[in-house]
Amino acid sequence: MWKGTTWGPNFQAFEVFEECSRSIKAVCRSIVPELSFDAGSSTRPFFQRSNMIITVSGPHGTGKSTYAARLAEVLRIRHVSAGAVFRRIAKERKISLEELGKTALEDPSVDKLVDKRTIAEADKGSVVVDGQLAGWLLKDRADLRIYLTAPEDVRLERIAKRDKVSFQEARAQTEQRESVQRERYLRHYGFQIEDRSIYHLILDTSLGSIGDTAKVLVSAAVMVRRAKKARRKSTKP
Repeated sequence: MWKGTTWGPNFQAFEVFEECSRSIKAVCRSIVPELSFDAGSSTRPFFQRSNMIITVSGPHGTGKSTYAARLAEVLRIRHVSAGAVFRRIAKERKISLEELGKTALEDPSVDKLVDKRTIAEADKGSVVVDGQLAGWLLKDRADLRIYLTAPEDVRLERIAKRDKVSFQEARAQTEQRESVQRERYLRHYGFQIEDRSIYHLILDTSLGSIGDTAKVLVSAAVMVRRAKKARRKSTKP
């Protein structure tokens, strides 16, 4: 269906992230006509009735929050960022993310607090949750688990631009942060964060446009919704 896209048993795909001017609404309206994008429309978005839970995970700089927010906007469901919760805790404690990460390595209550808030939001349904652990944390709840990836240099360039630091600073900060996170997740959760075996959809966000990536994400969500609906019908007496 999409050139350069590979769908395997877990319908894995490899696509892109880069900013472009194409309208996400126009792209996704062409894929999913039943979605309403016009202000004041009397048609309720069908995803609000489907109780969809979608997770978006991946390393820093792959576009987790950006894609999760856009996906939630198009599908008209909520967006929750576990990373934003973690950053909020760091701000409340008046320490850096790196310092909070080191604290969390020795104090599992930090991650437990983030997990508790994330699960509470997921249990409300109709939500896109992004975060390093979102797929693992909501493995038994999520209808669609997405993992985003990108080459290291691309990720570091994005992080440097986002944080307004040099490429070298972005590399040092990211390497330190990811090293602590790997140890923390293995110690507190007992798994390797690099393990992608639980994900339904894997996308490399360095290859194409945000519009093409949106097509993959929305189409995957539609497919999962329809399959979920079909299963419900088949179990009815």
